[in-house]
Amino acid sequence: MRLHVADHPLISHKLTVLRDKNTPQPTFRLLVDELVTLLAYEATRDVRTEQREVVTPVASTIGTHLADPTPIVVPVLRAGLGMLAGMMRLLPTAEVGFLGLKRDEETLEAITYANRLPEDLSGRQCYVLDPMLATGGTLAATIDYLFERGAHDVTCICLIAAPEGIEMVENHVGARADVTVVVAAVDERLNDKAYIVPGLGDAGDRLYGLV
Repeated sequence: MRLHVADHPLISHKLTVLRDKNTPQPTFRLLVDELVTLLAYEATRDVRTEQREVVTPVASTIGTHLADPTPIVVPVLRAGLGMLAGMMRLLPTAEVGFLGLKRDEETLEAITYANRLPEDLSGRQCYVLDPMLATGGTLAATIDYLFERGAHDVTCICLIAAPEGIEMVENHVGARADVTVVVAAVDERLNDKAYIVPGLGDAGDRLYGLV
């Protein structure tokens, strides 16, 4: 597994505002959208491309074009939905599949409750969107799910991560180079309720409110 921590002043600034408990919900949503676009720029460095001829108003030339099959973006419900627009801004031609996973608050294991993904992902590059990499259980289950359907490689984009979650995913996927995790920051630890410290609270609740 490859871990990439995006080190950029704008990312650090936006993340700091996100962490503030007094940041209003509309601003929180906007900042998540902006942060994901910045992280997506880093996460798509290895997106597959091909050379293609293009005719400009002056002459023909050879340019770079996204290769087929197109990537698929997989937001993990529900908080991952808040990251979708920012990702699609950079990959407007990508397909979108949805995966609903939630953490059992007692066992901390990931439970699948919704799935809208193609049965066959052979040769597809998959970009998983999940704001928080806490225990790592949800991300590990998602990665397994995609590879079981034939995914070529999986890149996970998270706003923040805990060391415990990173270690769990690393141990789960082993040394395979087709898994990448891109984060804005690695925080200190998990607390006894498996929340990231200092973190930013519950991303889903701050995006959409309590339900």
